[in-house]
Amino acid sequence: MILHIAKLDSGAKLPAYAHPGDAGMDFFANEKVVIAPGHIARVPTGIAIEIPEGYVGLFWDKSGLSTMHGIKVLGGVIDAGYRGELVLGVINLGTETYTFEKEHKVMQLLIQSIVRVELQEVAELEETSRGTGGFGSTGK
Repeated sequence: MILHIAKLDSGAKLPAYAHPGDAGMDFFANEKVVIAPGHIARVPTGIAIEIPEGYVGLFWDKSGLSTMHGIKVLGGVIDAGYRGELVLGVINLGTETYTFEKEHKVMQLLIQSIVRVELQEVAELEETSRGTGGFGSTGK
């Protein structure tokens, strides 16, 4: 698959896979953004992409940022029809202020095929062995 990418700012860094075989391509900050603990920030990329119909872009955390600094992805679904700048939403769940410098990795994008389903309302759902067991229902 070919993914069309446009630089909306000539200084933007193109997304890239860090290693052969990686599932996600890294996206980079296009400007310095400082995020205090407990705050949400928008990190501009200066990049727009053209996801083919039948696919979706899913943004996921960078494991180092999430486990070492508490930086988590917000609003990570990019629909095929969107053509605007990818502005990356993050929240700082850590205890210290975090700074993204220009060209720092922010998050990673996976492109996945989607299945559109037809909804059919029913009076009740088929029984399963799990049933309605939710949070914590399988024990520790």
